Amino acid sequence: MIVALIALDVLFPPPLSRADDVSSIVLDRNGQWLNAFTTDEGRWRFSVDLDDVAPEFVERLIAVEDKRFYSHPGVDLLAVGRAAKDAASAGRFVSGASTITMQTVRLLEPRPRTLPSKFIEMVRAFQIERRLSKREILELYLTLAPYGGNIEGVRAASLLYFDKEPTHLTDAEQALLIALPQAPEARRPDLRAGAAKRARAAILEKLISDEFVSEKHAREATEDQLPNSRAALPRHGYHAADFVARRHGGGETISTLDTQIQLRAEEMLSAHVAQFDDKPTGALMIIDNETREVRASVGSSGLDAKGGWIDLTGAVRSPGSTLKPFIYALAFEDGLANASTLIDDMPRSFGDYTPENFDKTFRGEVQVREALQHSLNLPAVAALDRIGVNRFFSSLKIAGIDLRTPNRAEKREGLALALGGAGVTMREIAALYAALGDGGAVKPVAWRAGDKNKDAKFQLVSENTANRVSAILAEAPALAGRAPAELSSSAMKVAFKTGTSYGYRDAWAAGHGGGYTVVVWVGHASGETRPGWTGRKAAAPLLFEIFDMLEQNGAVKDSEIKIPVEEPALAMARLDRVDDHAPPQIIFPRDGVELFAGGDRGFALAARGGASDYRWYVNGEPVTQSATARRTIWRPSRAGFYEVTVVDAAGAASKSKVRVASVQ
Repeated sequence: MIVALIALDVLFPPPLSRADDVSSIVLDRNGQWLNAFTTDEGRWRFSVDLDDVAPEFVERLIAVEDKRFYSHPGVDLLAVGRAAKDAASAGRFVSGASTITMQTVRLLEPRPRTLPSKFIEMVRAFQIERRLSKREILELYLTLAPYGGNIEGVRAASLLYFDKEPTHLTDAEQALLIALPQAPEARRPDLRAGAAKRARAAILEKLISDEFVSEKHAREATEDQLPNSRAALPRHGYHAADFVARRHGGGETISTLDTQIQLRAEEMLSAHVAQFDDKPTGALMIIDNETREVRASVGSSGLDAKGGWIDLTGAVRSPGSTLKPFIYALAFEDGLANASTLIDDMPRSFGDYTPENFDKTFRGEVQVREALQHSLNLPAVAALDRIGVNRFFSSLKIAGIDLRTPNRAEKREGLALALGGAGVTMREIAALYAALGDGGAVKPVAWRAGDKNKDAKFQLVSENTANRVSAILAEAPALAGRAPAELSSSAMKVAFKTGTSYGYRDAWAAGHGGGYTVVVWVGHASGETRPGWTGRKAAAPLLFEIFDMLEQNGAVKDSEIKIPVEEPALAMARLDRVDDHAPPQIIFPRDGVELFAGGDRGFALAARGGASDYRWYVNGEPVTQSATARRTIWRPSRAGFYEVTVVDAAGAASKSKVRVASVQ
């Protein structure tokens, strides 16, 4: 028999999982309440820890509801006997025998109030007592107890009726919270004040008889004002908090958000978009580059704005020109170019694709530096053509950046990626620019305090390359009315890029400086056009205002952007590739070989193809051609790794990396 009961207990355990479905509370990085969200059922239900509840409230609750709670095994047989005796003499049930454990069973598994249901409750109560401690049972009850409407649990009731945590409750508040679960709808203080007042008074009388309160204090408590409405819970950073809550489930989550920065960013965005006649909305993000923690995330300019309930930080939009820095970064990384490399800004077609510059003009031969700073389209497309669409797409994909486009193969049509012909989210753009500001490694942004993302990274480009691209962006033309940062030694330098999508639907500004990355978007959630409003005009001013705010708040860190030395060999090369001209091919030394240098003979460097009149460089330094032999002889001075570069007369270049094992 005992074995059978144990087997039934194991096969049919009590349904404790309902208590896991609690409301989400999102706190900022300092533990300050940001926002909270109901359960999927629309209920306010917060987990309860007895350490966070007034001890005298728990004592009084037990005295009223279940005075032998700590001594019975889930069912109070004395109370059952008394109830049966009273029912027999009265011909009906006049008193209950439900323990707190049995009430908890009813909250977990509601049933009609019948004798069979009561028997099941008793069995379930025994099961729960076998599994949980008395403390855990109390916490379960205080989490699920009904308090009227969609309020469940003592913490939710205390917050919504009294606007405070249940750690310090008055006698009147305790009496009301004990009375409400007995008849929550009939005694709601905000709807049925008279019934609530009478029920509170009855509990106070019980507490007097049990010597928990004096008659004087009880009389004073009966005169206390009842709450006639619900208190408002903090509702800050709606979109950011909602994203954190959905990402990390119910319960309490300490986020990486900073309330002060979040609220200030919300105010600044709302004020910024209010100046436009067409009433656009906007979004922005602020990320700490070192930790990748999100300090602020504003999904719209306000919930009452058109499309305001959409979190636009996660919306897929055209990035405009904001991806251009990463095209050049990969060209730098592949040894194809540096800031001084020349590239043509001239009309040309790439198969059937004929891009144009934004202003419909062309500048001729320019340096990569100038092409990026002025966001020239033709050079960017040529650079993408040179590194390859697949190379660019795959690198970003591995880094966690998903370019949403149907042209994912290396086709000429895919070159539109350079000009915004793919969809990305603000969160992805923020991750990329944070990488530029932190050594070239793309890491997931962190939304929850304590999340470890140091190992979850992809080295998109080297630190040197990231610094080189950042240095170019930091020297971009200043906005109208804003002094260039280089004119002041103390001014924070911001490496930034703007972007405007086709039809002026999306205005972007993204940049890093002072240890932070900021991304701003302005537009209509519906995708309506905004003729004339570019990223530089509509988004960049707010970007710099945000950086100013961070600086004024003392949040910024080291603002220095390192400017590395460029390779002279690549300055002589050309980045754009002419379709009918292949680069030279290094015959010797081939990539990856190991060489043994001996005596004074050195190595004769050889190449074929391309345009004649080769120029050779080793680790960026020119190698002089022998005047007599008309050959280029390289004589390494020590063992180690070397990079050999050949540049032909047309500016096309090739490289090989070799190791010199020994020099005798």
